[in-house]
Order: sequence, then structure tokens, then C-alpha cells
Amino acid sequence: MAKGITDKEPDPRIVYADIIDHPHWQSKTHPHMSLYDRAAQFSPFAALTGYDDMISEEARFVDHKIGLEDSELDRLNRKLSLLKSAISGGAAPSVSITHFIPDPLKSGGKYVTEFGQIKKIDTVRGKLVLMRTDDCGSPDAEIEMKDILEIHGESVDDPDSF
Repeated sequence: MAKGITDKEPDPRIVYADIIDHPHWQSKTHPHMSLYDRAAQFSPFAALTGYDDMISEEARFVDHKIGLEDSELDRLNRKLSLLKSAISGGAAPSVSITHFIPDPLKSGGKYVTEFGQIKKIDTVRGKLVLMRTDDCGSPDAEIEMKDILEIHGESVDDPDSF
């Protein structure tokens, strides 16, 4: 008879002689597990849930808000005052406004340009209300005046108005 791996180990055929010729046991109440399900028990799992989302969020690019110089702020204030006087005269000037929208998840944000007609300039709350001219039925946009970068339109881009 052959011995185990080393001389000190007993021969496995002798140790397991009482069960070696028995058929493989299967439960009569529980169905046999498929190889796919059996392999799934040993497959890797996501120990760090949310880690991929965190990496994606960190890699997402955001702009930083541009600080305007005094001369640029004066130019914007003049354009706003021209728009306010046009609105008080009954006009609804069409403009494009580029402004900063802060990101809710991290420091920074993005610049967007919106087109529409000025509905109201609220200097108390520091907001400008823009009626959108697109046909998608979107509501009026309230834009913080402190976030405005540029204003363009026929009524404010005229070189004679400055």
C-alpha cells in the first residue's frame, strides 16, 4: 500500500476506506446548484461601494468663477442701467447673458449663455428675470446679478450708448 505524502502520514485509502466507494450524496429536498451559481459564490465583490462614483466625481471638470475688474464691472452696470431704463419705457430688449452657475457638489461651476428678453431687473434682490425666447416652454430664468459675466444685445452693444 502507498503511504501519504510523507512517511508520517497515514495512507488515505485506509483512513477513508469506509466511505471511499459510496456514491456522491445529493439532497432530495434542495435542488443541485448550477455551476454558474456556484461560481458566483466565489466571485469578487465590490468591497468599496461608491468608490467608482467618487473617482468619477473627482475627475469631473468644473470652471472657477472669473473675478471682474472695476472697469468691466462699470461697463456691466452701465448696460444694466440702460436695460432698466428701456424696461421702464415699456420695451422688452432681447439680450444674451453669460453667467456663472455654481456646482452643487463641489467648488466651482460652469458658465452658460442664455438668450431671451429682459422682463425685470430687481436691484433689491440682485436678480435679473429673463423671459426665454426658445419654444420649449421653459419658465423665466432668474439670474443673480453678481454672477453675470457678459451682456450682449442690440440695445446695449451700440457704441453710441457709452
